[in-house]
Amino acid sequence: MIVHRKASERGNTRISWLDGRHTFSFNRYFDPEWMGFRTLRVINDDRIAPGGGFGTHPHRDMEIVTWVLDGVLKHRDSTGSEGEIRPGEAQRMSAGTGIMHSEFNGSSTEPLRLLQIWIEPAEEGMTPGYEQKQFPAEERTNKLRVIASPDGRDGSVTIGQDAVIYDTVLSPGASVEHPLKSGRAAWVQVARGAVTVNGLTLEEGDGAAITDETSVSIAAGKPSEVLVFDLR
Repeated sequence: MIVHRKASERGNTRISWLDGRHTFSFNRYFDPEWMGFRTLRVINDDRIAPGGGFGTHPHRDMEIVTWVLDGVLKHRDSTGSEGEIRPGEAQRMSAGTGIMHSEFNGSSTEPLRLLQIWIEPAEEGMTPGYEQKQFPAEERTNKLRVIASPDGRDGSVTIGQDAVIYDTVLSPGASVEHPLKSGRAAWVQVARGAVTVNGLTLEEGDGAAITDETSVSIAAGKPSEVLVFDLR
């Protein structure tokens, strides 16, 4: 079964420096039908204007993965971690017992676009932590590349939940397939382009919840980037 989440139906936060689109209920956007999918709680597609950003604020008991699509993100948190995140890099921040952090567009002239992903942790009260790794384009082109997993497989960042995140950059006409084990489900998020997923057409910003299927088949009609979440 596939349930289509259209980009045009997402929530939206729009202020002077931020255009944020919310796949699931977030902040002032509330939709009881879209509170998350399994342990996947948030996918925010944020466009941040030059010089704009989120000042220091707290998080607790959440695994937060940031994937930059365009531009550069500057990060600082209360674990002492700070730096820049660019396209092809995944940042994992485990909020655990509590963490404070800030995020800003690292450019005064160029816009920033990122996906911020929240996954509920397997247990509360974990020690806060930070991790950042790079995943070259050639490792993601026309193949699924693990960027986050519970065991850090294949050099991915490690998250405290039985969930795996893949990224792929697809050429027109290319396709990938991901098998789903019994009891597992998938969420597919189209970051750019347009694809068909098990026969369903998805446009940029669309998502799809996939349950009771044995695999996820993705084919690109034009240059595309897609994230796949394999969830318990």
